[in-house]
Amino acid sequence: MAVAARSDLARECGCERDGEGVRVSRTEASGYEILRVQIKSEAASARIGKPCGRYVTVSLGGALIGEGGREDFCRVLGVELREMAERLSGKRVTAHFSLLAVGLGNAELTPDALGPKTVQRLTVTRGMGSENATFPLSPRPCRISAIAPGVSAQTGLEMAEIVRGLVETTAPDLVLVIDSLAARDKGHLAATVQLSDTGIQPGSGIGGKRKALTADTVGVPVLAVGVPTVVGTATLVRDALLRFGLGQETPELEELVGGSESFFVTPKDIDLLLPLLASTLAKSIEKAFTV
Repeated sequence: MAVAARSDLARECGCERDGEGVRVSRTEASGYEILRVQIKSEAASARIGKPCGRYVTVSLGGALIGEGGREDFCRVLGVELREMAERLSGKRVTAHFSLLAVGLGNAELTPDALGPKTVQRLTVTRGMGSENATFPLSPRPCRISAIAPGVSAQTGLEMAEIVRGLVETTAPDLVLVIDSLAARDKGHLAATVQLSDTGIQPGSGIGGKRKALTADTVGVPVLAVGVPTVVGTATLVRDALLRFGLGQETPELEELVGGSESFFVTPKDIDLLLPLLASTLAKSIEKAFTV
């Protein structure tokens, strides 16, 4: 079938095993599966449809159910976040490390509100006294600032323009971008977290063409973290047809499936899942950037 199912997840784009220009490894920590993908060549990037770089996927499992499970998951994800942040920035995370967290998305649209809801739950520490003062909390977090700038339709501004302006003013060591993602497999919805060191293009999973947030566009390294919250209806139709052996490519079939590619669906309990996801990401970020 010629209609391409959109996905922000590297694991859904032919990165399940080693291949030419692609390195894949699987590990487990505290019962949570971790898939690491490195796209190493431009040829592999073109074949897969993802930029060269590292992608880490941590499966949530049952982490959203029960405080104990979330605590373990946050610790595991925090380790992965910190490791990628230090590799990207070339600096150790200390009390003087400066992080700018950017929550992308529309806070008024639940499936797209992961970024804004996550930064709302972060403990912002930049500006709380001088750098040399004794911080009242122990252990001590690095300098964290956060913003949820809305979407371009609300502001008339490209996210890259806003973030670059903030970078020029505050000079962070790293920009951490949090966003809702699109998946191909409905089983991954609200069930996996992806980190990447390649930046992010807002709205790319649903066909958006906004300017990418990368080190080149904002001026400092960009670490992206996201959770898939939507899947395209074209993908659901495509998978159902293929499952029943009806996916032979014909003009009529492509017209039928292609005509539904602008519609997206989300879990029916997204109103309950989204706050749990946001809290989980916020806690993981704080664990990663506390020394």
